Amino acid sequence: MPVISTPQEFNVDDLYVDLRTLSGHPLYLKCEGFNFAGSIKLKAATEMVATAVRTGVLRPGDTLVESSSGNLGVALSLVAASQGYGFLCVTDTRCTLGARQLMQSLGTQVHVVTEPHPEEGLLGARIRYVERMRRERGYVWLNQYANPGNAMAHYLTTGPEILKSFPEVEVLFIGAGSTGTLMGCSRYFRENRPSVRIVAIDSVGSVTFGTPAQPRMLPGLGTSVRPPLLDESIVDEVVHVAEIDTVRACRTLVRHGFLFGGSTGTVISGAMDWLARNAPGDDLSAVAISPDLGDRYLDTIYHDQWIADIYGAEVLAENGSRLPAPPTATTRST
Repeated sequence: MPVISTPQEFNVDDLYVDLRTLSGHPLYLKCEGFNFAGSIKLKAATEMVATAVRTGVLRPGDTLVESSSGNLGVALSLVAASQGYGFLCVTDTRCTLGARQLMQSLGTQVHVVTEPHPEEGLLGARIRYVERMRRERGYVWLNQYANPGNAMAHYLTTGPEILKSFPEVEVLFIGAGSTGTLMGCSRYFRENRPSVRIVAIDSVGSVTFGTPAQPRMLPGLGTSVRPPLLDESIVDEVVHVAEIDTVRACRTLVRHGFLFGGSTGTVISGAMDWLARNAPGDDLSAVAISPDLGDRYLDTIYHDQWIADIYGAEVLAENGSRLPAPPTATTRST
């Protein structure tokens, strides 16, 4: 019987959903949302804070500041509350109401950026506000976009967990946001099972892999500023998924009782597209990482009026029990 004293000690690390009956392809989804933060970001938050404490960067009574679209902000709120640190989360208008309310319930100050930077979008504006708080108030910025601990968390945990459960895995689908999960898992597999094909899943409109910036409505995957952590040499391919296909994937899954978040919908949609084109009818051993659950998206992805306003009422009328192969997804080798 597990007994814990801090919330970050608990995480379900070996739960997978077999998506074959929904997708028509053998694909196992590693569920990372079953912890007190509700997402994979708890691993990164825990590692980055622990490293900052160990190196003397973070001391008792300090206040953290971080840029987040939601999930890392919740995870850091949880860790800060459990260890007695202050925390200011700098987010933007795409952050869901549920995530903001949860952070505030945990004692976090939330600053919402509403005006994008002219060249670097909302993320660029968020980072500039973080830098200002660090400079003017002495807050400690962990900087998830450049912090090696972000990737190290997944090198030490997520990668080994997948290989233990699926020693014969052949392709791994990983969403790209700050790229911490992507880099940590990619390095782990390069060193321990280099034959595994690493496919990064990004959002259309993200600049992470050098594609043009476009407006994006959903928080989670994708960036408007290329993350310093990213090393494209350890990524085999990139699939870009349009937000409408993220919505379709999420809504297909929820009709079967699986309530996943937007980041997960993007990963699944991209994985389905890749498998349909590269392994039709094949028994390729494939694993995808689900970063989050869907309870924080009830006012967006799972809200009919929001969907109709953003993407059109025809999306709500779509039916079918199989995940779509997104016609707008694009892929390339790196």
